[in-house]
Amino acid sequence: MHLGSVKHPSEANTILDQSGALRLEAHACYRALVENSNHETSEIGFGGRLLYAGALEGLGCAMMVAGNVAGCATLAVTADEAVQKRAIRDGVADFLVTSLDEALRILKNEIRKHKSVSVCIGTDRGTVEQEMMKRGVLPDLVFADDSTTLPLVSRFGEDVREIRMSKPKPTEAFIKWQVAQSPAQWMPKLDAIALDCLADEPWTQRWIRVSSRYLGRAALAERAFHCEAQAAMRILREFDAAAQEGAIATEVAVNIMDEGESKVFRLRPPAI
Repeated sequence: MHLGSVKHPSEANTILDQSGALRLEAHACYRALVENSNHETSEIGFGGRLLYAGALEGLGCAMMVAGNVAGCATLAVTADEAVQKRAIRDGVADFLVTSLDEALRILKNEIRKHKSVSVCIGTDRGTVEQEMMKRGVLPDLVFADDSTTLPLVSRFGEDVREIRMSKPKPTEAFIKWQVAQSPAQWMPKLDAIALDCLADEPWTQRWIRVSSRYLGRAALAERAFHCEAQAAMRILREFDAAAQEGAIATEVAVNIMDEGESKVFRLRPPAI
């Protein structure tokens, strides 16, 4: 493939920093949520559905972000005060409460309105799960990670759908891009180009449109996700064309990992 402004691609030593790792985990959880739920409509998202993400530590935090992006009403639990504060500070959780009663009052109201909301209960997970089963609290979706303390899906009943992580498909590639300056000016333009290239992947389009609200300040200048490899290369070509035409007047760094090979492309407009 010829790209006039692309410098010689090189092997990337690391494709994501620590904060970027959360973004990649959140997207993996988001994919699992979409694939395991048989939910076909991306426009309205998962409004009206309750997702139990489990412990907020580890992948539970990523799953709560995924629930936010998908439009779920999401519940998670942690007794760790530092994790609680971080979740509120970073916008991962909308509310921090101390009991299941408080959580249910918030969740029921937003579920009725089919609105996204995320609630963290500041106590230990086992106590909350026992109370959920005792009171018959029935999530629509349950994240089944390795630290699940109780067989929630089997005990809640067959109507509860279990969400498990899955690996990307062989036809998929990982793509990440970021701009050198003025993200508020240039990222929306790049997003619009990418959205056009992903017409056959509406849930990936939703990720691009919504995810930066929940992934911290760094996400405002960066996008990262898996998509079909052909779509990733199409995005790269269209970005390069926009840079060459002067429509994007800043350097854009694009990382693509496909079939285990990671390449970095730096797209520069002629004036740079």
